[in-house]
Amino acid sequence: QVQLVESGGGLVQPGGSLGLSCTASGIIFSRYVMGWYRQAPGKQRELVAAITWGGRTNYLDSVKGRFTVSRDNAKNTGDLQMNSLKPEDTAVYYCNALFDYGVVRYDYWGQGTKVTVSS
Repeated sequence: QVQLVESGGGLVQPGGSLGLSCTASGIIFSRYVMGWYRQAPGKQRELVAAITWGGRTNYLDSVKGRFTVSRDNAKNTGDLQMNSLKPEDTAVYYCNALFDYGVVRYDYWGQGTKVTVSS
């Protein structure tokens, strides 16, 4: 069974840092694009950061320079390091693994981990 499990969420003060981790099982993780999404109450889910097999990264404009996405294919893990956190970063963060070559597409999600940025 495919499973993605996030960890590392919690409460942090504005300006603080938090690291999130995602552990994947049941897939050949190295063949998937690893992504992090977030969703705040009443808002649409948005892509925060993504990293390809070879380490190419993309970031949401509002988190550039503050967040860093990484992966370790040998450990089947993906990480999101969040620095200089702002209240608007408060959301449930989801780990995503995407396999998409046009002919076939697989899209898996974790259960989410809540991040609250508040003083």
